[in-house]
Amino acid sequence: MAAAAQQPDTVGSMARTARKVLLGREIDALLRRSRTTQADAGKMIGVSQSRIAAVISGTGNLSAQALTALVGQLGVTDHDYIAILLDLREDSHRRGFWNSGYRRAYIEELRLLVDLEAVADRLRETAAEIVPGLLQHESYIRALHEPLQPDPDDPDAVTVEDYVRARTARQRILLERGAPEFHAILSESCLRRTYGGDAVMLAQITHLLELSARPNIQIQVMPFTHQAPGAGMEDRYILVRVPSPGAAGDLEMAVVEAQGEIRYIDDKPAVGIRDKIFNRLTMTALSPHDSRQFMEHLVRGLRSRPTIQR
Repeated sequence: MAAAAQQPDTVGSMARTARKVLLGREIDALLRRSRTTQADAGKMIGVSQSRIAAVISGTGNLSAQALTALVGQLGVTDHDYIAILLDLREDSHRRGFWNSGYRRAYIEELRLLVDLEAVADRLRETAAEIVPGLLQHESYIRALHEPLQPDPDDPDAVTVEDYVRARTARQRILLERGAPEFHAILSESCLRRTYGGDAVMLAQITHLLELSARPNIQIQVMPFTHQAPGAGMEDRYILVRVPSPGAAGDLEMAVVEAQGEIRYIDDKPAVGIRDKIFNRLTMTALSPHDSRQFMEHLVRGLRSRPTIQR
């Protein structure tokens, strides 16, 4: 079949964004449904198999003309669906978006997660030592980053206030209309490990209590006295669900964080294992009601300390 929409076949790795990942999944679903290989799809529009593979992985893109031609040859006639695909190919971030202002605090590996959080309808997270970023109080964020003071001679260095603004900006998704469901399981260590002193921890745990009263936020505590069968609390990960805009089905992804590394896992068996672990931890941890009582007990203890001004 003749190429329908010729374009330069240069394959450059682009930063993955939520839109590009969703578009890639839709293209992959269309290819599977039509039993079309990536190589054959490339021939339809005059590009290489590697170009199609990059689009599917979320690291490449197609021109609007090429995308329209491809989905047309794959049998798509629904104009509304085609419009959705064309909208997904448009990058929602202007050039320099991540490199200006407080957004410089988002390391490159974190940017996809920030993007996914903004379009997710469910987020589930486990935390063993540090309160999850979306639940951190401003003073707690500052205490975490104050030891990392920037070089005073570097005018472009990311400051502590940049880190604070970047994290509080991410947190707005939990408070806006259409906010995602957020479910966190916190080890008791998160609440006992002190950052910034008693006043900061008092503010942080009080903040958790306030957030837990919101209908879209559920917080459970895993006390030291509860054993997690088969472990699971030692891993730090976020389970993200993004609604599908079309035929591919909802995007389910596990984001695994370690020192200096963030991994994005969308392999269904691997995500399914973490989903089962999270559900098991949900059954083992204190209920949301009992977790609130646990945190209220910690707040009373902190308020009784001489370091807290009355």
